[in-house]
Order: sequence, then C-alpha cells, then structure tokens
Amino acid sequence: MADRLMLLDSASLYFRAFYGVPDTVRAPDGRPVNAVRGFLDIIAKLVTMYEPTHLVACWDDDWRPQWRVDLIPTYKTHRVAEVVAGGPDVEEVPDPLEIQIPVIREALAAAGIVIVGAAEHEADDVIGTLATTATMPVDVVTGDRDLFQLIDDARDVRVVYTARGMSNLEVLTDASVVAKYGVLPSQYADFATLRGDSSDGLPGVAGIGEKTAAGLLAAHGDLAGILSAAETGEGMSAGVRAKLDAGRPYLAVAPTVVAVVRDLDLPTVDSRLHPLTEDQKTDAAALAEKWALGASMTRLVEALDSVG
Repeated sequence: MADRLMLLDSASLYFRAFYGVPDTVRAPDGRPVNAVRGFLDIIAKLVTMYEPTHLVACWDDDWRPQWRVDLIPTYKTHRVAEVVAGGPDVEEVPDPLEIQIPVIREALAAAGIVIVGAAEHEADDVIGTLATTATMPVDVVTGDRDLFQLIDDARDVRVVYTARGMSNLEVLTDASVVAKYGVLPSQYADFATLRGDSSDGLPGVAGIGEKTAAGLLAAHGDLAGILSAAETGEGMSAGVRAKLDAGRPYLAVAPTVVAVVRDLDLPTVDSRLHPLTEDQKTDAAALAEKWALGASMTRLVEALDSVG
C-alpha cells in the first residue's frame, strides 16, 4: 500500500459528532459520550474508506490566536464565551461537549493515534504545516472551507469535505474548487479575503461578493495584482476601484489572518498507523468499558487491523 497521510481537523469532526449522535448514551459517571463515540466512528470510517497509512489528529491549542485578533478584532468574536487577559479566550463550547474532550484525547491515545497542536496557533495551521511539508499524498478531513487553500493536485493534497455529512463526503481537488468558486485553490485565500466570512468574523470588502471576487482574480491573478490594477484603473470599473480603495485598511491585514501558517516548528511524531497489539487491545477494551464507548472503539480497532 502506498503511503498516504490523513490530517484530521479534530474540532470540526468532534463538533459534528456531538451534534450528530444522540446524547442518550452516558458513561457510568453520568457524562454523555456521544461526541467520543461519534468521533471514533468517524475515524474508523475514514480509515476504512481512504486507507491512510499515517494519521494525525490536529488540535486547536489556541482556537483564536491573539495575533490574528490583533489584526482583525472581530475575528471569531461571536464564538467567545469568556475573554481571558494574558491567555487564550475561552470558546463557546456546550458543556456536555467540553467534558468529553479529555475522554476523546484518552481514546485517541489508546488507539495509537497521535495528536499534534501548536501554541498560539489553530489546528488549521498545524494542518497547513504538515500538508506543506509532507513527502507523501495528503488527505485533509474538514468541514472548514478555509482549508481549500491547501488543495494541490501537483502534490496530491486533497480535502475530504464533511459539510454535507459523513454519508455524503466530497473529495475536493483543483477542479472541484474551480467548479465551485471559479478560482484555483492557490487563489482561494485571496478569494476568501475579498468575499469575507461571517462564520469567522471576517467582514470582507464591502460590496465585493463571490462572483465579483472570482472575476477579479480571473482577470488579475491575485490580490496584489487586483490592488495594482485598482491603482492604475486598468481593466476595472470605477465602482469596483472605489470599493477596493475603501477596503485597503482591511486588505492590508486580512491576508495574514486568512492564510494558514505553513512553517510551524512542530515536534517530530510517528504518525504511522498500526494494528494494535494484544496488550493495546486489552487496554482499549478496558477504556471502552470505563467510558461506555460500546462498539465504537471496537470498530476503530477493527479498522486499524486492516492497516498495513
């Protein structure tokens, strides 16, 4: 089997599991374990369908880095539950999910799946770095459109997009992004900057929607080319030039916020998947019993048995 790395946008997936699996199943201590079970089932399905040889659960060590907020103060503001002076703000996470996150980490460790995060950075940045530095094909699993900027047919970097649910997964390539948005993946960050994204608190350029943003990128290549054309007036209407001029303060900082970081200094980890040893299977079964994970851990262990 040829090597292939799978990178999980972990929070995207365990939020999906939390809202997609009923919370009626609980651990002996009373906590719900729907997100844990759903997340393990998601991983088992992904391993079975796409047959990665390596897998990393990428983690939000800081879901709203201050350096991004300093550039655009509205960045993810609507998701802040508590502002913490001198430290990461607290994300608004439902309490029944919050108490499951330590169990998720424990279950991943029992399955031999490595977790990688980076101080003052989001999982997107970890994914961006690992996808960029990988020496093998990469599948990025996410429901976040921001990561479309990493798609690269030449390097065989794809996105397995979960927005339509785990029964309707989409594998996105260069052609998929062009078909959806009229831009190349290499233009997607500039496209998102111009268009904005209310889900991340990015205002975009007032009056520039998806169609106009795609047309500008088709005509001028990238944001720098668009702004250069706005200065000269070449091939651009007065109305669009005025909108871009009004948006210049935003456009001076937004690209840094939107672009995923690709050069983090990450720890070296062994992300190769292996069938669990008998001792590991015993420990995984004990953990499953402790937290009432039922067949979800069994399905993941069986999926890992097929690796190799």
